[in-house]
Amino acid sequence: MKFTLSWLKDHLDTSATLDEILYALTDLGLEVEGVEDRATRLKDFTLGYVASAEKHPDADRLRVCQVDTDEGQKQIICGAPNARQGITVVIAKPGVYVPGIDTTIGVGKIRGVESFGMMASERELELSDEHNGIIELPSGEVGQSFVDWLAENDPAKVDPVIEIAITPNRPDALGVRGIARDLAARGLGTLKKRDAEPVEGTFPCPVTVTIEGDTLEQCPVFYGRVIRGVKNGPSPAWLQDALRAIGLRPISFLVDVTNFFTYDRNRPLHVFDADKIAGNTLRVHRAKGGETLTALDEKEYTFSEGMTLISDANGVESIGGIMGGMTSGCTEETVNVFLEAAYFDPVRTAYTGRALKINSDARYRFERGVDPEWTPYGVEHATRMIIDHAGGEASEMIVAGKIPDTSRAYRLDAARVQSLVGMEIPESEQRQTLTSLGFILEGNMAHVPSWRPDVQGEADLVEEVARIASLTKLQGKPLPRLTDGVPKPILLPMQRREAIARRTCAALGYNECVTYSFIDAASASLFGGGDDVTRLENPISSDMSHMRPDLLPGLLQAAARNQARGFADMALFEVGPAFTGGEPGEQQLQVTGLMVGRSGPKDVHGSDRAVDVFDVKADAEAVLAAIGAPARVQIMRNGADWFHPGRHGTICLGPKKVLGVFGELHPRVLEAMDVKGPAMAFTLWPAEVPMPRKSGATRAALDISDLQAVERDFAFVVDTGVEALTLINAAMGADKALIADVRVFDEFVGGNLGEGKKSLALTVRMQPKDQTLTEKDIEAVSAKVVDKVTKASGGSLRG
Repeated sequence: MKFTLSWLKDHLDTSATLDEILYALTDLGLEVEGVEDRATRLKDFTLGYVASAEKHPDADRLRVCQVDTDEGQKQIICGAPNARQGITVVIAKPGVYVPGIDTTIGVGKIRGVESFGMMASERELELSDEHNGIIELPSGEVGQSFVDWLAENDPAKVDPVIEIAITPNRPDALGVRGIARDLAARGLGTLKKRDAEPVEGTFPCPVTVTIEGDTLEQCPVFYGRVIRGVKNGPSPAWLQDALRAIGLRPISFLVDVTNFFTYDRNRPLHVFDADKIAGNTLRVHRAKGGETLTALDEKEYTFSEGMTLISDANGVESIGGIMGGMTSGCTEETVNVFLEAAYFDPVRTAYTGRALKINSDARYRFERGVDPEWTPYGVEHATRMIIDHAGGEASEMIVAGKIPDTSRAYRLDAARVQSLVGMEIPESEQRQTLTSLGFILEGNMAHVPSWRPDVQGEADLVEEVARIASLTKLQGKPLPRLTDGVPKPILLPMQRREAIARRTCAALGYNECVTYSFIDAASASLFGGGDDVTRLENPISSDMSHMRPDLLPGLLQAAARNQARGFADMALFEVGPAFTGGEPGEQQLQVTGLMVGRSGPKDVHGSDRAVDVFDVKADAEAVLAAIGAPARVQIMRNGADWFHPGRHGTICLGPKKVLGVFGELHPRVLEAMDVKGPAMAFTLWPAEVPMPRKSGATRAALDISDLQAVERDFAFVVDTGVEALTLINAAMGADKALIADVRVFDEFVGGNLGEGKKSLALTVRMQPKDQTLTEKDIEAVSAKVVDKVTKASGGSLRG
């Protein structure tokens, strides 16, 4: 939204400086995006006086002028028809840049005669399109700055142009009047009265208007009148200056009037050439589909069913709320004009403009919301301006439909400013603020003005009060301590586990990934999902149609992308929820890691190797230990189908208490996910890990025995299908109080053991607590170990 400082002062009586206004605008929420100081490009031009003007010896149309300047008399060649003795002109000396012709003036010869500068026209200084002659000033001293002269005599020419950003909730600020109202409420001046004297109609309006019943929601009201006998032509200089300053090209007075009120009051208007309205009738209706119109931008548009159109007896003449048509457009020959002001539905206008790809000032405002109650006043103000400047006689006003009722009121609770914003503002100041913004207060009820569609509740009243008072007055205050002493932990136990798991995975060398919670149906089906329970009703894309049943699909997709770009070795992890349904309780936190490729880069020692199941098993156990899982677990082989059936294990505390799963991923899954295997993975469920019995922050005392530990080695012959963990668990259970650790240190297959047999060697560490172990004690424990292991594994002690 652009406007000039003088345009703002047409509505705001203020003595505030430009800097004060700019600061206040941003503080009010109308962020200043830029300020154009138009005086800067004219700062080097000065005034001169033409002492004499003689005909050029070799050119009839050129004059050799002797011009008095602040540097003495200079000779300047000029071809303007009004170049003559005795006038005050604007001089561009050698070295001065002229913006209108994009040229820096130098000393030169014209037909053999030297010229030391240039006398400028308005177009050459980008002040207007006038270029039939050089500028003649009615006053001014030789050597005076042209900028200073303009500031005294024609300030609109050097008026600063302010551009502000408008948020979608502030359509009232799309008019200069609304901006001035905010500044007046802040205390930077007084809002001027700018009401126009109504124009009485002297004859019935010859044009009739109807709104079809099914279109009343899209265009609830339409005002209009005919003004006959107008004289269209160039707009007055002040109007052209105002429009040109904000980047609009003056077209003709009738059209310029509509552009002026679009920016002045956020009230888009439209003018039809009344003599071009076929049948003297206009009909507002929905498009049936297929209608066409050549609009004012000289492009042809084809309309879809439901778009809001305005038609005469011959066909479509205007796109409601967006743009008029060429056929009925006003030209300099227009004598009778039909002036229209209507209210169009914001949503329908936005849909139509987007479909037709038209970005007009009217659409921009209607789709954000204009003041419906000011619709008839817009016609009155424009009528008065047209008659005052272009003459003519106005008809009676015609109305189709009725103004939509936007009245609403909310209770003003003065105490809510303190609770919602944290500012202490007296109630009297709050009431004064709302009154200044146009709210009508009746007791504690604040009636919202029709130009503020964004105010929809009591909290919005508080926001307005705080905005005008300035949120910069907020002072930071420390929160009060709710308890004495050391405060209680903020994080929940599961939140702490999540953080610990994340740090542990990172410490193990994994890179964290954050993937989408949505995946495609094919990938979801590979991991037990992809059904209707987890399907999204409105997916972002076809590749994100289902909630993820597991974290592995996202990690595998990330691995595939990395492999496609030459990164073959990687370790990735993610901590996040997986979903079994769409309800709040149908999700579970997972910690998932994925390893692909080799353990490290190639080296001369050949120490690198392909990652294997034991890598992810060790990492899974490390994460479980970090989050407080028991040290003694069971490893079973009842994992999900996406793991290799013979190369995985589930970490359990019992048949029904699964803490996690680790292993090699199934080749068919890797093929479907386009990952070059093998790939190892683990998935843990932190919520399944039992919570500690003690919730205190203190740790138990360190229990260290001062007695010598004893180790004994055992070798057992078992079937090759027996897991080593079976032997370990059995040995640990032989004497839970005395046996501290059991480890496998050797495996032997073949030889004289026979087919289908293997030998597993265990080291059992016994740690006494009360007294030193005797040989008899050691033998007794050893016997228990042999008995437990042979019964559990079906093997025998190796001789």
